[in-house]
Amino acid sequence: MKKFLHTLIFMMTIAALFLTGCGSDSKSSDSTLSVLASTTFLADITRNIAGDRLVIDSLLPIGMDPHSYQPTPQDMAKIEQSQLIIVNGAGYEQFLTTLLAGDGKNVIEASAGLSPREDAEHGADPHMWLDPNLVMAYVENIRKALTEYDPAGAAIYQANADAYIAQLQELDGWIKTQVGQIPSDKRLLVTNHEAFGYFAERYGFEVVGSVVPSFSSNAAPSAQQMAELIDEIKRLNAPAIFLDTADNNILAKQIADETGITVIDDLHLESLTEGAPAATYIEMMKYNVSRIVEALN
Repeated sequence: MKKFLHTLIFMMTIAALFLTGCGSDSKSSDSTLSVLASTTFLADITRNIAGDRLVIDSLLPIGMDPHSYQPTPQDMAKIEQSQLIIVNGAGYEQFLTTLLAGDGKNVIEASAGLSPREDAEHGADPHMWLDPNLVMAYVENIRKALTEYDPAGAAIYQANADAYIAQLQELDGWIKTQVGQIPSDKRLLVTNHEAFGYFAERYGFEVVGSVVPSFSSNAAPSAQQMAELIDEIKRLNAPAIFLDTADNNILAKQIADETGITVIDDLHLESLTEGAPAATYIEMMKYNVSRIVEALN
């Protein structure tokens, strides 16, 4: 009798585990559809449009510089598990080229339809998200993609996109007000790499130069280029040099020693942060602008 009870309990346990497994598979097949964005700021923009209807993840982790990122096996797993992939475009996601080759995934360029700034030597400037007005085009491209991907959510995506564009318009006005505090002759930007072109055009800054004369931080300047930048900083009396937290600040500090310029190395240009100060795209922009205004006043 005891042996029979043990056998019965064992069989009931196996049956329960089997049923639990079946229930899990069923739930997985009905789970919320997933979308993968290449960067944290694109993931945040997409979440503002998708709301709770879709699961949005970022391929790059917080704090990672896309220019020097090396893909991992986990990246391929994320790509395989996602139905839609959203990238910035304009050559920004070079690290994704091999991962997406022949993958057949739906890849959406957030910057589609925009005309990037071009450089004969370095190609297209991908840093369009540093102008919130251009991000409004990102929003519309992402909204269209989500609607095509999930037509039943069209009304939600439209309402969310409209509300987010209103926030971006408010952000643009706020930036103009903040920048208005800087005397026009001090609106000078020296940067680590050429990332501020769109921002400067929108808000009336002059880009004096960059430590790395490239749209990618994964490059190196020549001695002549360094000397020319130092001369230009001295000529214009530029007060500060601005770096992303992920940038190597060694060359910037060498330039500071030569010119007396202040090094601001805590901006967040290409990645959000875990919590403050740049937990969202809008918070990221406000933080960066506040640091720039403080340094140039």
